[in-house]
Amino acid sequence: MKNYPEKSLYFVLTSSYNLAVTTVEIAKNAILGGIDILQMREKNFSETKLIDTGKELAMLCKKNDVVFIVNDSPIIAKQVNADGVHLGQEDLHKFPLTKTRQILGQDKIIGLSTHSMEQFEIANESDLDYIAFGPIFPTKTKNYFIGTEDVEKVLTIAKKPIVFIGGINFSNIDILLNKGAKNIAVISAIINSANMTRTARQLKSKISDGEKCKL
Repeated sequence: MKNYPEKSLYFVLTSSYNLAVTTVEIAKNAILGGIDILQMREKNFSETKLIDTGKELAMLCKKNDVVFIVNDSPIIAKQVNADGVHLGQEDLHKFPLTKTRQILGQDKIIGLSTHSMEQFEIANESDLDYIAFGPIFPTKTKNYFIGTEDVEKVLTIAKKPIVFIGGINFSNIDILLNKGAKNIAVISAIINSANMTRTARQLKSKISDGEKCKL
């Protein structure tokens, strides 16, 4: 399995958040800013467009030593030679973890979204390479959020890397970092910023060493 980056900035690329820029251009801007992981999360793309875009992003990420993850489908992840797949809870019906591992092989990354302590505890004992926990704060991708109450408990019992996600930005990231979070995922914080590269660089700096960002 590819090593999961420590103190990582995980960027979830959803181009529908910013229709003024292409998916690949968004990726290039974020990569220039120092992201560690890029997830292609394009819910509205056709399968053909997912594969074409995925292949382009996979090459771009490989060239820049960024881990490339495909959302939802281990089949497409394999087709585009991604480093791994990220599954939602609903994806487990179609792609149980045993089937997903068979499709991708032992050398690829499998991540899973969890939205409660119950889901997290199950995932913590499963064949996964990282676990996403959230949404921590309000976000437009979900109609609920779970707050920060369980962050320290999750970190205490975690057997694999934990990625916190959901509405994280400069106004609240310190709350998570102060609780011991080391891996942070963002979507709109980068995509909707005036300068994606600068924003990614500042977020990465905060995660790496806690440096206060000057906006």
